[in-house]
Amino acid sequence: MDVTVNKVLDAKGLACPMPIVKTKKEMTTLEPGLVMEIQATDKGSTADLKAWADSTGHQYLGTVEEGDTLKHYLRKASEEEEKAETKHPHIVSLDDLLKQIEGNENFTVLDVREPAEYAFGHIPGAINIPLGELEERFEELNNAENLHIICRTGNRSDFAAQKLTEKGFKNVQNVVPGMKEWTGPTDKNH
Repeated sequence: MDVTVNKVLDAKGLACPMPIVKTKKEMTTLEPGLVMEIQATDKGSTADLKAWADSTGHQYLGTVEEGDTLKHYLRKASEEEEKAETKHPHIVSLDDLLKQIEGNENFTVLDVREPAEYAFGHIPGAINIPLGELEERFEELNNAENLHIICRTGNRSDFAAQKLTEKGFKNVQNVVPGMKEWTGPTDKNH
């Protein structure tokens, strides 16, 4: 594969949201049309970078796997192509989510982390569909209403909430800040 790379970003060893945070910062230093290679080891970074690029107008070109390293390629958008990054407007705090669980309220928790993250601790009854698979698997949610979407920090779940709202799902809430700070009950699959 012959890709002219104008900037290389080393995000190896970093977990979500840091590959995205570093990419956003470095992308501001590139001229429109130039290509950045982001080297990462976080398996969730592929879906994260695709979703971020889609939400900002930058072009996700693809990912190449070399051993444990994922090399992601993004092309910086021109001013005409670029769009303001949006955030899903409806959020629920971890405390409010815990109160709803304890009150046996009717809602669905969708965990969009990678299967390994989910296996090591998730909210009991949560459905696991990784962000990168959501586009192909959203029908598994059967148009569930009152969806609470969670990830590790609130970034992937934000992208997922926007996608599901676009697909016509109602009452979609992004859980912030995410499983990283969850103190409620958890199940494990390992």
